[in-house]
Amino acid sequence: MGWLFRPARPAGAVTRGLRRLVDPRFYLKAVLGLAVTGLILVPTIADLVNAGMKPVDSDQGSCRIIRVVDGDTVSLICPEDGMVSARLLGFDTPEKYAPKCVDEFVAAEKASWALRTLIQKADRLVLTHDGTDQYGRALVRLELDGVDVARLMVRAGHARQYSGGLRGSWCG
Repeated sequence: MGWLFRPARPAGAVTRGLRRLVDPRFYLKAVLGLAVTGLILVPTIADLVNAGMKPVDSDQGSCRIIRVVDGDTVSLICPEDGMVSARLLGFDTPEKYAPKCVDEFVAAEKASWALRTLIQKADRLVLTHDGTDQYGRALVRLELDGVDVARLMVRAGHARQYSGGLRGSWCG
């Protein structure tokens, strides 16, 4: 019968619980926890699922896209080269890691997720290597089901055509 009658909470426990709810640090921790989950954990899981399920035909062997860095950069793992950073050719997307404004960061996140989604939906991925850039990244063309990803990203409004030179601002 003892399980029917729980002792009342001490008055101090209720006060501590209420104090926590009005403390702004509680909400800051909650927001930071959600941000870490949304900006780091969820994209990482999505990339790992793509890597596990989507082999890429390449002129340098069978590679896998293991990470979408931003809308126009991916990390590859190839049997002969190991892990390689690759810049996708033909388009430019907003900068995710050095944005000049909040609008650019938001657009960069959208572009990253658009690229992830396109990769996930494609049945056949083909990479063609075209040298390296000044940062040591491989320059590659990516085709998804026979269509250049540059055309798909530009058409969807997540990118601009780009073939080198100065890039325009993404800030309004």
